[in-house]
Amino acid sequence: MTNTRLPFPFTRDHQVALDGVRLLYGPDASPFGLREARRRIQGTPQLVALSQDAFDSAVSVIYQAGGNDTGADELSFDLEEVDAANGPRDLLEDVTEAPVIELVNQLLRRAVSSGASDLHIEPHEDGLRARLRIDGFLQTVMDRSDVPVRRVISRLKVMANLDIAETRLPQDGRIALRLGGRAIDTRVSTLPGNYGERVVLRVLDRSAGLMPLEALGLKPDHIATLERLSALPNGIILATGPTGSGKTTTLYSLLRLANRDERNIVTVEDPIEYDLQGVSQSQINSDIGMTFANGLRATLRQDPDVILVGEIRDAETASVAAQAALTGHLVFSSLHANGSVGAVIRLRDLGLDDFLIASTLRGIIAQRLLRRLCMDCREERDITASEATFFATRNMPVPTKTFHAKGCDTCTDSGYAGRVGIFEIVEIDESLRDAIDQGASERQLKTQAIAPEFTLLGQGLVAVAAGKTTLSETLRVVGDGA
Repeated sequence: MTNTRLPFPFTRDHQVALDGVRLLYGPDASPFGLREARRRIQGTPQLVALSQDAFDSAVSVIYQAGGNDTGADELSFDLEEVDAANGPRDLLEDVTEAPVIELVNQLLRRAVSSGASDLHIEPHEDGLRARLRIDGFLQTVMDRSDVPVRRVISRLKVMANLDIAETRLPQDGRIALRLGGRAIDTRVSTLPGNYGERVVLRVLDRSAGLMPLEALGLKPDHIATLERLSALPNGIILATGPTGSGKTTTLYSLLRLANRDERNIVTVEDPIEYDLQGVSQSQINSDIGMTFANGLRATLRQDPDVILVGEIRDAETASVAAQAALTGHLVFSSLHANGSVGAVIRLRDLGLDDFLIASTLRGIIAQRLLRRLCMDCREERDITASEATFFATRNMPVPTKTFHAKGCDTCTDSGYAGRVGIFEIVEIDESLRDAIDQGASERQLKTQAIAPEFTLLGQGLVAVAAGKTTLSETLRVVGDGA
């Protein structure tokens, strides 16, 4: 019999896997599984005994790497749906899947395997469109007129445990998936529209693990500042930026810096994006009154040293966070603001007094994600006079060359592959604290807090000069007034 991979459910249940002529088996491999795997290999197999962790890692690589003859939408990996009554169900085990179920499964597989952050399901006058947000840009992956729109939407709502009879009100839910052993959490949001309910799924890879600070795009002086901030005994440290800019990842990395055995760390999040060892993590559920403010109050009774609040989004949460910082706790949180010192203005808008902001705020991190140029096809050109102006007006060295996006097969003709972070970090010192206390404006604070080359735009220009991204991409994300 020809050499082939075993079906994933068989590999998972019997703890055996085929990798070429190698027969991998875990500590709980069954005799039947070993016999069947041997039967499928031509010749004498190379037996490889692995620990459970090593076996799970090998399976993850095997079932995500190779495709099969049925195309990209038929990738051989496990996609599991959590059923409240019966537990996880492997959708690939149902060989008689209805076309609608199979279509939904293919869209979910494609979203997870392509590393998309969001999947948009959009009914329109002529049918149904599906788009994936990859590297911050939406890409259409399906637009068909022959799709039963209501049945597709109903299937997603069933998977997310939503009320399929309610089509007039927005609903929120979640779908738990697995990809080759990796836990994927999908947040589902529905919104009524002219041609049916629109569904957006936020895809969170909970088992991806945290990247080191250097991999996030932080420079050595940035890392040194963050290490100082995470070692503080009290105060508030904020990460600011738009949705999808990586604020939560940065906060988790900070939390890992602060995670020591002698510290009690508690988080209040919505959703819990990563599992952190040694950290008590709590999920927000506003439907039953578990809001950020109430969760934060509850954590203060848990004898914490460090608290992570997923987001400060209202006056009540801002007030409780400030009180926690005043009473000897170190508080990490995110805030929607355009820049670093813009966080001060946002806290004022939420009702905090200037003296309270000045006495509790310790540091602010503003960040953005820029699309990274594809190294296989980027084009080098002489810098133009208008491009040089951006560098000269900020007293930055003017490069003689810049790179531009071209497009190739590697980057699917986009010219970009992956993203790189840029950061604007402000450490609140005594002079800045006095300025905040005296009610200084955002422009006054920015002039005093950060030099032009260290702003988001300045850091974007550094990335342009280094050939990591383009000036047009930097201006698209940051703007020219940052």
